[in-house]
Amino acid sequence: MKRNMDFTADPEKREWDVVVVGTGMGGATLGYAMARAGKSVLFCEKGRSHLFGNDALRGAYAESFFPRHECPKAGRRDILLRAGRFSEEIEDISSGKPRRFIPFIGCGTGGSTALYGMALERFFPADFTPRANYPEAAGSTLPERWPITYEELAPYYEEAERLFRVRGTADALRGGKASSSLIAPPPLGPESAELFGLLSKDHTPYRLPSACEYAAGCRCCQGYLCPSNCKNDSSKICLEPAIADFGASLIDECEVSRLEATRSEVTGVVCLWKGKPLNLKAKIVVLAAGALKTPQILLNSSSNEWPRGLANDSGMVGRNLMRHYTDLYAVFPEKRLKNPLSHKEIALNDYYFKGGKKLGAIQSFGALPPASILAEELEQGLSERLGPFTGRLFRPFKPLARLMLSQTISRSIMLATIAEDLPFLENRVSLSEATDGADGRRLVLHYRIGGQENLRIESFRIIMKNILRPRRFILLRQAENNERLAHVCGTCRFGLDPKESVLDPFNRAHGISNLYVVDASFFPSSGGTNPALTIAANALRAAGRILSDR
Repeated sequence: MKRNMDFTADPEKREWDVVVVGTGMGGATLGYAMARAGKSVLFCEKGRSHLFGNDALRGAYAESFFPRHECPKAGRRDILLRAGRFSEEIEDISSGKPRRFIPFIGCGTGGSTALYGMALERFFPADFTPRANYPEAAGSTLPERWPITYEELAPYYEEAERLFRVRGTADALRGGKASSSLIAPPPLGPESAELFGLLSKDHTPYRLPSACEYAAGCRCCQGYLCPSNCKNDSSKICLEPAIADFGASLIDECEVSRLEATRSEVTGVVCLWKGKPLNLKAKIVVLAAGALKTPQILLNSSSNEWPRGLANDSGMVGRNLMRHYTDLYAVFPEKRLKNPLSHKEIALNDYYFKGGKKLGAIQSFGALPPASILAEELEQGLSERLGPFTGRLFRPFKPLARLMLSQTISRSIMLATIAEDLPFLENRVSLSEATDGADGRRLVLHYRIGGQENLRIESFRIIMKNILRPRRFILLRQAENNERLAHVCGTCRFGLDPKESVLDPFNRAHGISNLYVVDASFFPSSGGTNPALTIAANALRAAGRILSDR
C-alpha cells in the first residue's frame, strides 16, 4: 500500500464528488473507477471494515465462533459483523405464517463478495432477450429485452475479468462469445478430474471461471472471510486500491437510513455513523447496498415530493425480486479419497438452453458448512415446517445427524444447479408498519414460487438424476427455501420506460439527476448463473457514463 488507509475523521465538512453506499461488487468497483479518474470518493459501509484484520473472524463460518451450536440470531450480532455477515432479521410472510430469519449475505467491506465462492461467469447473449426464453411465463414481468445488449456489455465483462484476475477455461457452448482474458487455472484436483471425466462422456464441461489466486493450502473460503488473501473480492481488488492509491475515503459502521431529495436531485445522505447522526453531501450518490437494503433506503426516503418512496413513481421499488433456485448434490467419487478438495473447479451449461427450454448452470459448489451448523439448520427447518414439537423430537438424534452429515461432507464433492428465477410484481420486499431500530422499518419478504417455476425445478432434478446415475449421490433440496437469498436481485430494475422501471439504461434513477444504483437491484431478469461478474461489468459501464457526463 502506498499510504495508510484513509478512514476520514469528519466527512460532513466537504461536498464529495461521489458518495458510494455499500462496498460490495457494484459499489467498490464503481467507486474504484471514479477514484482512479481523480474524483473524491467516500465509501459508506454499514458493516465493519476488515481491511486491517483487527478483530475480524477469518478462516471459519461465523457460527463456529458462537458459544454454542445454533442458527444465527440477533443476539449474535457482534460475531456476525466481525465475520462479515449480515446481522439483521427480516420478516418472511410469504407462507401466511410470519417468521424471522437472518439471511446469509455479506455485511462489511467487500459486501457479499467477502463470502462468495469466487465464481465469475458471464451471462449468455440470449439472457439479454429473456422473454424469448420463456414463452410460457404468464403473469411474469419478464421484459422482451434488457435495455442494453450483450455486445454493449462485452468490453466491460473483459475489463472486469482482467481486474479480478479470473482464472478458468472457455465454455465451448459459448462459441465466439468466449472470453479471451481468462488466466489459465491450476490442474484439476484428483476427485474433480474423475468427475470431469464422467461428465465429459455426454456433456461439455469446462473450468469454472474463478477470482481465486489458489495460494498454497487454499480452501476456497466460501461462506467466510479468507485468511490468506487468496480471494479476489471487491475489497481486495477495488476498495483497498481506491483508498491506498487513489485517495478515496471509507467510513464503516455507517448505516444510511434515508436520502433527502428535491423532485430532481439528491441533496443529502442521512446516516448513523457508529450511533451518531451524520448528513453527507455529494454531487453523485450511488446506492450499492444490495438488492434488499437498497430498496429499503429508497422506500424509507418518502417525502412530499416522493410520497411512495424516492425514485418510485413507477411503484417498482422493491418489486420483481428474484433469488435463483439452487439445489446441491453430494456426489461420491468412484474411489474414496482421503482429503477431498473444496475448490469450485467444474461447470457445464448443456442445460442452460436445451430443447427450446431454459434451466440454468451446473457448477462445483465447494465445501458445505460444518456438520454442526447443518444439523442446527435441519432442526430449525423441521420446527418451522412441521411445528416446534417435531424439532424437539429431533434433538436426541442430532448427534447421529451430525455424524452422518460429517461423513457425507468428508466423502463427497458438491455440485450445484442454478435455475433462473423469473420476476413477478408480487415477489417483493416491503417495510413493516412499526419502526425497528436505526434503519427505520424492518424489511418484509413476500416471495412465492409459481407453478411453472416448480416444474422447472423438478425438471432440473430429473436431469441431474440422469447425469449422475453412474455415481451415488444425495440431493440436498434448497431451491424452495426462502432463506437462500445469496443471489437476490431485481428490486430496482433498469429499463427504457419510467412507468415500468426504476432506473434508466445507465443505472441512473428516472427523473433524478445524481442518483445511481449499481448492485444487483438493477437486473430485469436473473439469468441462470452467478450474478457477480455482470454486476462488476455494469458498474464499470455506469462509471464510464458518469465520467463522460461530467
